[in-house]
Amino acid sequence: MPDRTSLLRFGLIGTVIVALCCFTPVLVILLGAVGLSALLGWLDYVLLPALAVFIGITFYALWRRHAAR
Repeated sequence: MPDRTSLLRFGLIGTVIVALCCFTPVLVILLGAVGLSALLGWLDYVLLPALAVFIGITFYALWRRHAAR
């Protein structure tokens, strides 16, 4: 099991990356540029659950950090 700071770092970095892909057209432009625009219809099925998982990891790491004090 990773320590508290690496779990928090993992959660925050994952949340920021997935949020950038969800709320900005970064991934749409990237997939269109490499010719994989057919995958754009499936992004919501992957990105929204991934965002929920990373937010959950972040909250869990913050809870563990608070409980350790």
